[in-house]
Amino acid sequence: MNIDPTETTALLKSLATELRVRLHELARKDPLMIGIHTGGAWVAEYLHQALAIAEPLGVLNINFYRDDFSQSGLHPVVTPSDLPFAIDGRHVVLVDDVLHTGRTIRAALNEIFDYGRPASVLLVALVDRGGRELPVRADVVGRKLSLTPGQQIKLSGPDALCLEFRDC
Repeated sequence: MNIDPTETTALLKSLATELRVRLHELARKDPLMIGIHTGGAWVAEYLHQALAIAEPLGVLNINFYRDDFSQSGLHPVVTPSDLPFAIDGRHVVLVDDVLHTGRTIRAALNEIFDYGRPASVLLVALVDRGGRELPVRADVVGRKLSLTPGQQIKLSGPDALCLEFRDC
């Protein structure tokens, strides 16, 4: 089972609407938006444009901040993060594609705080698949899914975004 590009676009539109409402409720004007490389950056590109955020989009590559290379077989690719703005005192919208264990978000927050001290961080995830290992919760979620322990979900793109389910 996959979520095709048409369904994924509808999910992104719904996510943008919910994020707009949440930012208004919190009176967060002129936020910075940061996407986590790669899928989170694709989602952030869509949201950044849909919400007409004035500041440029930031992208984090959190590979050097991960704590689980040996367990997950990750091999860091050396590409720099791009945060073309000052973080101190600003409201940040942090975007990821799939929220699972919470370790990616922990790594992203560590890197963000290496750049400065934001006033707040609002976490947005296209999909929350559960399975937390750390106490991390998204503030805005496109869809919650229950996956079996052997299942994964991945966002493919960037031209036509599609959520793909895979068995390990």
